[in-house]
Amino acid sequence: MKKSWLAVSALFLLLMGVLSGCGSSSSGSGDGKEKVVIGYFPNIDHVPAMVAREKALYEKALGEEYSVEYKTFPDGGAFMTALKTGDIDGGLVGPAPVMNNYSSGADVKIVAGASSGGTVIIASKESGISSVEELDGATFITPGIGCTHDVQMETFLKDFGLTSARIGGTLKHVTGNPAQYAGMFESKKVDAAAVPEPWASVLSIEYGAKILVDSNEISYGTTLPNTVFVTTGKLIDEKKDLVEKLVAAHQESVAFIEENPEESKEIAIKSIKESTNQELSKEVVDSAWERIRFTNEVDAKVIQEFANSSFDLKFLKEKPDFKDLIDTQFIN
Repeated sequence: MKKSWLAVSALFLLLMGVLSGCGSSSSGSGDGKEKVVIGYFPNIDHVPAMVAREKALYEKALGEEYSVEYKTFPDGGAFMTALKTGDIDGGLVGPAPVMNNYSSGADVKIVAGASSGGTVIIASKESGISSVEELDGATFITPGIGCTHDVQMETFLKDFGLTSARIGGTLKHVTGNPAQYAGMFESKKVDAAAVPEPWASVLSIEYGAKILVDSNEISYGTTLPNTVFVTTGKLIDEKKDLVEKLVAAHQESVAFIEENPEESKEIAIKSIKESTNQELSKEVVDSAWERIRFTNEVDAKVIQEFANSSFDLKFLKEKPDFKDLIDTQFIN
């Protein structure tokens, strides 16, 4: 059943403001325990964080010495800002904002994978667009400039001779929270989107949007870690045992998802509703689940190739070298 997306968006943005105002992860929790803050997005590809939260896996791994808090974010830029300022200690985010910030000197390390797949290129029913070629001159939206989904879409479209106006092409690019895309589609503010799950399934099933490029066709769709677990090099240096426990809990969460997909779907529905006030249907979640693989693996070669695409698209100012970005010592 179609929901009121204006209300959803307003509530979601309000929630983001409340969450972003929470205390610093570098401070105590007020009960004498050291506080650890984990960040993630209300997207299906971030289910490992949702399961870990629901099952208190981080709390169990860290023990009585620590308290754990959680923050959700609308995009990778906001997540990375929180990581750099110490408002969070780590969590799940797409690889593109990690690469962009690392290239600018940010202290960030990828310590595990979380999911791959789940990104599609989709056109609104109102646009009448039914093929990639018809995107010429269209307005498209992604969660952020140079975000993972943006790079995947723009890399794919280059083979069709289509590029963003940002680099001399005809495509107009805007950014926004995926939870708001339905309203923007219906108001004809945007024609198409590179969107992660579950929003791709929401748009196609509930709003009649047309999937132009599925997740197994888009650039790096099946091989790129769409979500990674990150922390800071400083935390690794100063509290290696803490990072080891966080990654162990994350791995336990991924294993739980693989062994208990139906319960994990229920957790995802509950968690996303809490963050966005949008209750996803089982049909939407089942559809989204088919496009995603949950995994701890991180393919350094694919990360580098993806980074090269970011450079070719001029999201990165210098040709990247990410041999020191990935630290897999904690993955068992």
